[in-house]
Amino acid sequence: MTIKPVFADATPLARLPDDQAFLADVLAGFVKPQKTLPAKYFYDAAGSDLFEQITLLPEYYPTRTELGILDARGAEISAALPRGAALVEFGSGSTVKVRRLLRHMSDLAAYVPVDVSETFLRSEAAALQTDYPNLRIAPIAADFTQPFALPADLGEAPRAGFFPGSTIGNFEPAEAARLLRQFGDVLGAGATLVVGVDLVKDAAVLEAAYDDAAGTTAAFNLNLLTRIDRELSGTFDASAFGHRAVFNRTASRIEMHLVSRANQTVTVAGHAFAFAEGETIHTENSYKYTIDGFRDLAEQAGWAAITVWTDPEALFSVHALRFG
Repeated sequence: MTIKPVFADATPLARLPDDQAFLADVLAGFVKPQKTLPAKYFYDAAGSDLFEQITLLPEYYPTRTELGILDARGAEISAALPRGAALVEFGSGSTVKVRRLLRHMSDLAAYVPVDVSETFLRSEAAALQTDYPNLRIAPIAADFTQPFALPADLGEAPRAGFFPGSTIGNFEPAEAARLLRQFGDVLGAGATLVVGVDLVKDAAVLEAAYDDAAGTTAAFNLNLLTRIDRELSGTFDASAFGHRAVFNRTASRIEMHLVSRANQTVTVAGHAFAFAEGETIHTENSYKYTIDGFRDLAEQAGWAAITVWTDPEALFSVHALRFG
């Protein structure tokens, strides 16, 4: 069956979160005893580009390890998804990973990438359309952590989800369970979800992956401050902050922080905030799971385990789940 190209009849792109939502989150985070910034704001155009560079670093094992699993087991993973499915990728970013599945899914009804960065989303969708001219590609620019609607004309195609990259680890466990439940609500009962999950391992390996020798992850973290200056009339001097990544074994998570190098006062949209030397802004968590631990979390959200694939060193896992 020939499917119409994406830009002929795709669902209109949803509106991106506006500056007021960004400002509200920054102000709310900065009045906490431990200042915080939501990790979702990493991914403006510059941040998305920096993250793509991070995935190529020698210290950053998750991307290449997950790609290795998708290359070696892609046929099996694709076979776990229903035939003729509409495949929804949450936080799609680059199409590098989904291409590993598409090569085994010639009967896919539609591919629906969902990402907050509209420019990057459109660019990736257009490039993918060139390589898969008969595949319907319907991009949705939206924050996947918030409810959104799938295109109304997907018809009766069974729903499947794809959530690679261990992005699930960026959420507190209770929030991760709520997100998985939301994915189930978006996709519907009986849907299948393929999700990448980073595994617990030696702290030195983990910390090097989030604090690379080239300083790319530091630039990615500090770009948050540059974005606040640009979009929210901030007065941050990024050079007055440093990058820190540490493994919190008790919580089983990597924590990323921005560390103030001196006593200083910074304003955001006219609101002043004091920083003591050594005080930090907690910008990201990346939780690491055991296989059984993640399956327990998914079960709390209404998902049942189908199967799991790992690499030979058990650094990373790819899970197939079924909802309802």
